[in-house]
This record gives sequence, structure tokens and C-alpha cells, in this order.
Amino acid sequence: MTISVGDKLSDVTFKTMTADGAKPITGSEIFSGKKVVLFGVPGAFTPTCSNNHLPGYLENHDAILARGVDTIAVVSVNDVHVMGAWAHFTGGEGKILFLADGSGDFAKAVGLDYISNDMGLRSRRFSMIIDDGKVTALNVETKPGVDESGAAHILGQL
Repeated sequence: MTISVGDKLSDVTFKTMTADGAKPITGSEIFSGKKVVLFGVPGAFTPTCSNNHLPGYLENHDAILARGVDTIAVVSVNDVHVMGAWAHFTGGEGKILFLADGSGDFAKAVGLDYISNDMGLRSRRFSMIIDDGKVTALNVETKPGVDESGAAHILGQL
């Protein structure tokens, strides 16, 4: 069952790359007591994710934070090394929290997982606003592109 507005997120552990290497980080560490914009992508370094989805959040980083958001985070069913390399390659380090959902535990927990013919288990493209662990806005793409889950749409919801 897909998560809905009003639901609390389950406490899944992600991994993120730090200057000291890979580090586990729990959902409670990320979401408790904070307002977070989280967007999910099918895969780091994939064309739509790298050329359309992530750049919108980088370009609108300051505007999103100015609307009371504490953290902007991206999650993908990729390993922590790929997510760390993507953060570095895109210039997103220090602006966006890059979360690795290597086994798809988060994607499955929120009901946004699917099996891609080419890449196996993946996350659907989505965005959400989370306030103290509770989903206050949820946007899931129903067709290719970033119309519903892009930064411009999130800005309109903040």
C-alpha cells in the first residue's frame, strides 16, 4: 500500500557518504523535529534523474530552504558509493542529502517500489514534504518526466 498524506514514515535506515566514508542514518535522524523535502528517483546518473530532476532542486535550493525547510534530500535504490559519486559529480554535496536505499527497504515501506525491466528493484519518481516524520504532501509521477515531483511543484506546495 502506498503511503498517503497524513501518514507517519517508518524508521528505515539509509546510508549516506560523508568525509569519513559511508555512514548509516535513520529516518528519525533525518525527519524527527524537522521539515524535509524528500524526492525519490529511479536511479542516480540516469538521464531524467541527472538532467531534469536533481538540477531543479539544486537550482531552487535557497528558495526551498527560505520557505522553512530544514533539509532537502534525495533517495534512490542505489548503493552508498554511487550516491556519493552522484553528489560529488553534480555539485550537490552540502546542499542536498543523498540517501542510499540499497536494498529498497524505504521504497518498499512506502509502497513506491517497482521492478524495472532494465534495472531490477527501483523507486518510483516522487517528491514529498515531511513535517516531523509525517507526510504533508505527496507527488508521484504517473508518466515519464518530472511534472508532479519537480522542485517547481514542491515550491508551490510550501
